[in-house]
Amino acid sequence: MRTSIIRWLPTVAAALSIALMGSAHAASEQKAVSLEQLLEQVKNARAQESKENAARETEFKANRDKQAQMLQSAEREQAAAEAESTKLSNEFDANDKAINEAMNLLRQRQGNLGELFGVVRQVAGDTANALEPSIISAQFPHRADFLSKLAGSKSLPSISELERLWIDIQQEMTESGRVVRYSGQIVEANGKATAAVITRVGPFSASSGDKFLIYSPTLEALSVIPRQPPGNFGAAAERLQDAKEGYVRAVADPGRGVIFGLYGERPNVWERIQKGQFVGYVIITVGVIGAVVWLYQLFYLLVARQRVNAQMKHLDRPTNDNPLGRMLLAYKGDGSRIEEDADIAELRLSEAAAGEIPKLENFQPFLRLAVAAGPLLGLIGTVIGMIITFQSITESGSSDPKIMAAGIGQAMIATVLGLGIAIPLLFCNAALASLSKSLVQLLDREGQGLLADSIEARRGA
Repeated sequence: MRTSIIRWLPTVAAALSIALMGSAHAASEQKAVSLEQLLEQVKNARAQESKENAARETEFKANRDKQAQMLQSAEREQAAAEAESTKLSNEFDANDKAINEAMNLLRQRQGNLGELFGVVRQVAGDTANALEPSIISAQFPHRADFLSKLAGSKSLPSISELERLWIDIQQEMTESGRVVRYSGQIVEANGKATAAVITRVGPFSASSGDKFLIYSPTLEALSVIPRQPPGNFGAAAERLQDAKEGYVRAVADPGRGVIFGLYGERPNVWERIQKGQFVGYVIITVGVIGAVVWLYQLFYLLVARQRVNAQMKHLDRPTNDNPLGRMLLAYKGDGSRIEEDADIAELRLSEAAAGEIPKLENFQPFLRLAVAAGPLLGLIGTVIGMIITFQSITESGSSDPKIMAAGIGQAMIATVLGLGIAIPLLFCNAALASLSKSLVQLLDREGQGLLADSIEARRGA
């Protein structure tokens, strides 16, 4: 039993030695093979561990002293900070009291300056609203920015700000009475900015060449009006730009570009006709046909009148190219002798005149029909337009003029078109009736003269 225990002691001692060496970072990693070596290793490990513990204790004491020093330093800093805080707090209280006293003194000394400040802000705001859409701002940009900033300021304005406010107001007043020409940038209808010579008439209108311009506050530039006013406006703008001195008749827009825009939005003739829709097209077709037949019949009557006048100079040589000549040929029978019987001669003259009168009065019934149909067709268009108007009111449930404009426009355009073809065709028909009537009277007079000459010649025989 003893021998067995002795045999296991080296093993247990080796295990214990390894554990002690692991916790203390043993110096030797060689395994003990005897009790003496094991005892030596345990002593070395214990000595190493004691040395490390002593080093740790020394470091701890040093850190403790350092910590104490740091604590004392922090306490001294805290005391200094508290003293500084107390000092600053006292200074703050003193300064706050001084500020309040200064503000009270400032309010007392300001007197009416407070009211002046309110007036300045109000004037600056009103002026900014007036200058922002002004055409003059295209020549002098960024004026409204300063005025808007001054209107929103919370402090009293300085002398320089008051002077600039006065200068901006005076500049607007001065430029409102001037006609100037200067070089600048304009925005074309396609959105492209180009350099151009701009002519400005006060704050009312601006033009470049024959194109009128309108000021855009968002772009801070003048842009070409998409739909220009009528051509005579453009000619007046060109005359003004080309003028060097003296007085020139020009165009000014008191609405500062608004009226020019309204002129441009006015529909042209074809757009107005399109508003008449189907009834308008029918009325125009009737009017065109009436105009064509009137021109044709007018040409025929004028030529016939000219040839009749030429035939009257040569009654002894009748021709077949005019109504009077054809009537003379019918009166003479076979052309070799004059009829001896007056009744037969009268019948021949009446027959010839009856054949010529329809040609002279041709198309007049159609023109009279067109004159009567024009207003009636216009009335139909008016009724249709009013039906559309009332239908729009019923569908929308409101009487907004924009909603009723389409139907009312169609009604009025149809009425205008109907009267527009009826009145001219009425005068045209009267002119044709007058010409044809004069020719018929001429034929009757010549026919009666020939018949009287025939009867007189017969009685003389």
